[in-house]
Amino acid sequence: MLTIELSKLRFHAYHGLYHEEKKLGGDFEVNVTVIHQPVKLPILHLDETIDYMAVYNLIKEIMQKPEPLLETVVTLIAEEILKRFRHAQEVNVSITKLNAPILSFEGRVGVRYVLKRN
Repeated sequence: MLTIELSKLRFHAYHGLYHEEKKLGGDFEVNVTVIHQPVKLPILHLDETIDYMAVYNLIKEIMQKPEPLLETVVTLIAEEILKRFRHAQEVNVSITKLNAPILSFEGRVGVRYVLKRN
């Protein structure tokens, strides 16, 4: 198995339940790993692996669509990766909200989702 990793991707997006989040947006960090079985080894061509630029573009596209819950966003990303990349066997997605709208809160909040192909 081979793992493709996209780490510490930063996005300004409008996910959230509260009016301020929808209006002002917030900063998010996304981490994704995609585990896949290469068609053959050694890998010599891009179509024999998972194109991390295509994965990034997919993540960016989904992050630009506002959703009330981060749980929705992580599941959409994971499901779409498995749908678009036939070699993918497992996807692990985490999204961290860097500035949670919680009074007197210091830290970060986030969600993680792991999806395996059946």
